Amino acid sequence: MHKLSDCKASFYMNELEPLDPVYVAEVLSHPPFVTIEGVINVRDLGHLPSTRYPGKTTRPNLLFRSAELSRITDEGKAQLKQLGITTVFDTRADIELTKYNAPLPSIDGVTFIRAPVFQKEDYSPETMAKRFQLYASGKTEAFMELYSQILDHGGPCFGAILRHVRDRPTEGCLFHCTAGKDRTGVVAAIILKLAGVDHNTIARDYSLTRIGREPARDFIMNRLSQEPIFAENNEAALNMFTCRSETMIAFLDLLDTKYGGIEQYLKSFVGFSDVDIAKVRENILIPASHRL
Repeated sequence: MHKLSDCKASFYMNELEPLDPVYVAEVLSHPPFVTIEGVINVRDLGHLPSTRYPGKTTRPNLLFRSAELSRITDEGKAQLKQLGITTVFDTRADIELTKYNAPLPSIDGVTFIRAPVFQKEDYSPETMAKRFQLYASGKTEAFMELYSQILDHGGPCFGAILRHVRDRPTEGCLFHCTAGKDRTGVVAAIILKLAGVDHNTIARDYSLTRIGREPARDFIMNRLSQEPIFAENNEAALNMFTCRSETMIAFLDLLDTKYGGIEQYLKSFVGFSDVDIAKVRENILIPASHRL
């Protein structure tokens, strides 16, 4: 079971303030967090109970989420393989790999699949300026506009990941973006929503990025300082990385109201049939009493 109960009140402190490193290290040493040296914000989406399908829980060692893998060490590569991960889905756009000098690593026996949410044309200076302004506000309404963009553009990306679950349920996969928060958070929410995990539990998973990204706080801030809107506005940069539970709750409500729910979204934007959806759900869930 995820040790969310171990999280102290400080977990919900002002996100603009650093967390106690001792506390961070303690939380990161327990599930759902997983250690892959050189990679931050890694966690297993398994062992989450389904309220829609009582007696079921999400399968462990199947679906992992993280930040980018560009700084993974040799030890981290070995740890990734030991987790049974055979496929890594990179949801970043090609331009991000070049702009931030964050290329894909090479790991024997692991397949890396480019599955960008946004295409090159979605990274025009005008589009990015508007997107950064929304992030900088830190407001829930702004994140809903951003997450709608992810839903509107992300069908091919989500389809690639879910087809892996449909066709290769015994092979673990990891999906990531840059920091493992927004695009990765939406992918995780789609998967958990499909599995019938309740909204509060999905939101708690989302908010764990508050701790998962903390070891790379300085690195992230230095990278963001390359963007004009954040160069002299530290608070705006930190607002971009807020991951409040209420933001995810609002997103899940948006998925239900604007997109007709998870099943309808997958039919409309991914091209899945009822059979596809049922098979993916079947492969995500196991009996709650079954320990892998």
